[in-house]
Amino acid sequence: MLEQHIQQHFIDSADLKYQAAPVLSKPIADGVQALLACITSGGKVLACGNGGSAGDAQHFTAEFVGRYERERPGLAAVALTTDSSIITAIGNDYDYSAIFSRQVRALGQPGDVLVAISTSGNSANVLAAIEAAHEREMVVIGLSGRSGGKMTQALRDTDVHICVPHERTARVQEVHILALHCLCDAVDTQLLGEQENSL
Repeated sequence: MLEQHIQQHFIDSADLKYQAAPVLSKPIADGVQALLACITSGGKVLACGNGGSAGDAQHFTAEFVGRYERERPGLAAVALTTDSSIITAIGNDYDYSAIFSRQVRALGQPGDVLVAISTSGNSANVLAAIEAAHEREMVVIGLSGRSGGKMTQALRDTDVHICVPHERTARVQEVHILALHCLCDAVDTQLLGEQENSL
């Protein structure tokens, strides 16, 4: 019984990925173009999210600064979730909803990209970061789930919305990490060319 329950998680995750592939391939490709435009013009990527999405933001920036699967120079990326002194100071002196937006206003420049992750699309601090990114003339790649929540209204036509069409947070997060890996792989492919044994 327990093993069947575990197997069902694998089946449900795989089913969602198959269903999401044709829906998300275009916005992911648009995200790749935004990242390439940023990187090739000397810009940087900022990333934010809460909880598991904070982990995804850090995972993504690690693969930019370090590497994904291929050797290349590091790409400029910063996770806004990692500095406990900054986060607690802003949370204490201002409000928790400002922990990312204050950093975006301090670090973001025109042409930079913000990767904003919220499974519900309703995280107040992520929405505030999107607003701050627009003030700084940055492009936003938003990752959400369900129907996109308030993120749908917060994003502009020039932004990218990767919205996973599912209600369950765990499933949305599983597709988010796949989408982030697709972004990393496609950026490397565009910068370095195809790998002989890719896929």
